[in-house]
Amino acid sequence: MIKQIAVVSGKGGTGKTTLTGSLSVLFKNHVAADCDVDASNLSLILNPKTEKVYDYYGGKKAFINHEKCSGCGICKNVCRFEAIYKEKDKNLYSVDPFACEGCNRCVINCPENAIELLDNRSGEYYVSHSDIAVIHANLEPGEETSGGLVAEVRKKAIEIAEKEDNNYILIDGAPGIGCPATSSIAGVNYVIIVTEPTQSGVHDLKRIVDTVKHFKRNFSIVINKYDINNKISNEIEKFSKSENIEIFGKIPFDKTVVNAVVNGEPVVKYDCPATDAIKEIYKKILKV
Repeated sequence: MIKQIAVVSGKGGTGKTTLTGSLSVLFKNHVAADCDVDASNLSLILNPKTEKVYDYYGGKKAFINHEKCSGCGICKNVCRFEAIYKEKDKNLYSVDPFACEGCNRCVINCPENAIELLDNRSGEYYVSHSDIAVIHANLEPGEETSGGLVAEVRKKAIEIAEKEDNNYILIDGAPGIGCPATSSIAGVNYVIIVTEPTQSGVHDLKRIVDTVKHFKRNFSIVINKYDINNKISNEIEKFSKSENIEIFGKIPFDKTVVNAVVNGEPVVKYDCPATDAIKEIYKKILKV
């Protein structure tokens, strides 16, 4: 059985990807899946070589055939997203693909049957390899089907894991509680929530905890840079105890982490306090 472990956070910048990158070095026989499709950067740490690129089509966009268009303007009048505009110096209309929601209203109302909905290329996803397979993606600017792209990344990761007979899929989840975040954790075997001792960190930790509970996933918490504010770290520990949530580890603030990121390397390749803490977290994950 392939176990899927998702590393998530209630907000960006908590150190989620830094932890995932280090765990990717420690784990053996696994596939890494970067599901933060809006800002994919796990590959910056793992430095994989891209082998295959796949187009991702999410949703549809309206297209007006100018050879059939009579210029009546009905489509523009019925569009509630102001996605249709009149061509300059022409009695023809076109669609702004960034504004179009693919609702089909213009298609239904066009008397000339000049409008159709076409598949929309919303991004692409990649199969790459370093020492392990890394599946990552890129959503095009302005596109909104991030959850669907996350699903494609995870599906491809499962396919590769089965093909290579891997035991684990390690998921770098999207931050927050939106569609890509929920798509990152749905159906996984275990969730690691990374937080930090700041007011926003605590606030967003509680939101992601509620989200993970909604999906009925087993999970635990990691406090990153715990020693930059011991008061708030204690607050996080009290919250965890009150909610019966296990804290898997506390990673200290460590300048070596900054140097590792600058060099494009996982911090566990360095001998430092952060590495020691991450290795202990890794040992606990193996037991879940």
